[in-house]
Amino acid sequence: MVRHPATDYLIGFLRTRLARARSGELDRGASAIEWVIIAAVVVGIVAGVAAVIMNALDDRAESVGDCIEGAQNYANC
Repeated sequence: MVRHPATDYLIGFLRTRLARARSGELDRGASAIEWVIIAAVVVGIVAGVAAVIMNALDDRAESVGDCIEGAQNYANC
């Protein structure tokens, strides 16, 4: 059987990963993933709130602009 350094490295890497998985050491990674998911949800909520606020500000700015353009006609304001 011909051995290749790349296959030896791969086998060693996989054995190490398997040993870590069996030892429960990977729970630390699960906690990090949970924090990433929580952060993504918070960023999504902030983006949604920002979109709603920007939409309201744009509508109000347009209303104020229309009022300024028709300053002679106070019925618009």
